[in-house]
Parts: sequence; structure tokens; C-alpha cells
Amino acid sequence: MNDIKALKIGNLTAKWPIIQGGMGVRVSLSGLAAAVANQGGIGIISSVGIGMASNRKGRMSKEANKTGFIREIRKARELSPKGIIGANIMMAITDFDDMFKIALDEKLDVVIVGAGLLLKVPETVTEEEFVSTSVKIIPKISSARAAALICKVWDEKYKRIPDAFVIEGALAGGHLGFKKSELERDIKPLADIVKETRQSVALYEQKYGRPMPLIAGGGIYSGADMFDIMEAGADGVKMGTRFVTTHECDADIKFKEAYLNAKEEDITIIQSPVGLPGRAIENEYIRSVNRGEKKPVNCSWQCLKTCNYKEVPYCIAEALSNAADGNLDEGFAFAGSMAYKAERIQTVKETINELIEEFYLAESKVYAII
Repeated sequence: MNDIKALKIGNLTAKWPIIQGGMGVRVSLSGLAAAVANQGGIGIISSVGIGMASNRKGRMSKEANKTGFIREIRKARELSPKGIIGANIMMAITDFDDMFKIALDEKLDVVIVGAGLLLKVPETVTEEEFVSTSVKIIPKISSARAAALICKVWDEKYKRIPDAFVIEGALAGGHLGFKKSELERDIKPLADIVKETRQSVALYEQKYGRPMPLIAGGGIYSGADMFDIMEAGADGVKMGTRFVTTHECDADIKFKEAYLNAKEEDITIIQSPVGLPGRAIENEYIRSVNRGEKKPVNCSWQCLKTCNYKEVPYCIAEALSNAADGNLDEGFAFAGSMAYKAERIQTVKETINELIEEFYLAESKVYAII
């Protein structure tokens, strides 16, 4: 058997090739991110709706998000001064440029950019900052074609390439980078996307003389899943769902219990009011929306670019924030396809130890056959 390879992204080295997925609204904040970082993984703060703490005046605003993001970054640094801390920032949010600037100014270790293709420098930063920053910029993509396009544009415009890619497959939780029709027919295996992406970026890796690690996510729940996808060519994994049922996860206990109580048939695809499909745990709130019942929307600002808040049946940011607070009567929990496998709440340390044990067990079985 071989030791699990550390995940190296430029000059950063994570002991374990595990990135904890950024989960919003307010599910993965400083508590979870720092706990994962302290155990040798990479901890990720979700920036979306980060200012929506239930007891804060003006919580649904850009200013609240800025303040909340800075607070959580600095708190994570205090809790994990030597760990690798990053953030997940959605291009679909209207304050994306501001949040990206904060990530660079606060000198996060990594920033994962999803919900859109990062093909131009955010307006809040200069090209020089974008090219020379020490923050590792990692686009999240769902196809080899998207990775190749990003590399092509960055190479031509900015004379640089991404530091790594997160490849998120169709079995992930939350908003998905696939059409709903694609999720209702045969789903392309994540391993295939990894292999195709490896081929699509090889030319740019050769040109710049450095690797772009591929971190795979979506349906990765166990150490055995981790072993299989790394055998297929991934350099690491992104796992969100597995870390929800930890003591350190920032969501309310009732949110975590929704995972513990979920059955496989409860994991469903919804059509988000912002125009994207998403994967969630079905509950009465979702069923009421499916029946055509509308929830009052009182939007003080348009937090997501694609949201027509005057016509949507409900505010998804409010629903997700309510769920994170434990109010699942007025919201629902996003979740990955394997959420039903959750059996207990334990520490992040116990979770990572289990993942490593499961990885080695899967590896030993393969080598025993060989």
C-alpha cells in the first residue's frame, strides 16, 4: 500500500487531500473551516449570504456580507493559525467583486470561484493583483470544456493559469452546474470528467511548467469514494455533505438532524427560483412550493444576479438562512446525493480519521486482488 499523497497547490501543502466544501447559507463558516484546517485538510468558508445572521439589523445587505466575511475569515485564522483556510465565492452573487477583493486583501490561502466561469478580472482588483496574488485562485467547473476555456482565456489575457480546478459532478448538493434535464437522464461519471479535464489542461501545464491539481467533488462521501476518484486521476477531493454532521459545523443541530433523518428517496432535485437546479432534502416547505404556494418575498436588495425577486415564489437566501438557524418549517437543507448515509454527529477529527481508514481499507482490497 502507498501513503495518501498530500495535496499540493503551488507552495501550499495540505497533509490530507481533502477540501471541505463551502456550504451556504451559513453552514460552513469559521468553526467548520478552522476545524478541518486544524486536522490537515483545507477549510472553506462559504461567503454567500454570510451577513444573514438572524439577530443582525440590516442583515440582507452588501455591507452586512462584507462585515460578516471579514469577521469569519479573521476568526478562522485565530482558530487555525497554521491551517489552510479558503473561501467559496459564487459569481452569481451581486457582490462577487467585493467578496473577491476581500479574499485577496485578507490574504486567504485559497479562493474557489463557482456558479459561473471566471473569464475576466473582477472590477475591484487590478490585473496585476489578479496575476501576482499569493491567494490560490481555483475555478469550480463541471466539464473539461469549461476548464480548457478558462485556461485559454487566462493564458491569452493574463499570461497565467489557474492554481487548480475543482471539478464538481452532478451528484453534488446545492446549486448545480448542470441543466435539470441532464440530471434526469444518465449522469456522466465524475471519473470521466476528471480524466477528460486532465487531458484538456495538459498543454497549459506543460507551457507553464507546473501542475494544476484537480480536486473532485459531488457524490464523494466515504474514504472508498475518495480512493476510487483519486485512482481515476484526481489529486484530491472536495467533500461538503460528510462534514455537515460534525459538531463543528456552523449550522443548527436541527439542520444536521435533517441529514440524520433523511432517507435516500428524500434527496430530491428542485428548481431554484434563481434559475438553477439544486439538490436538497425534501420537506414540507419544498412540497408546499411544488404545490404552487408562494412565500412572501420582501427583498431589500437583489443578492443573486439571476433572481427576479418580484416574481419568484420564495426567497431562496431566506429559506436557506432559516434552515441554517434550525427553522426548517420556513426553509430547507441543501444536501449532496449521499446525505442519507449520515448516521451520527461526531467531531471533524473523528470524521477525517474515518475517511483515512476507509481509504486505506479500499486500497488494501484492491491490492489484495492484484
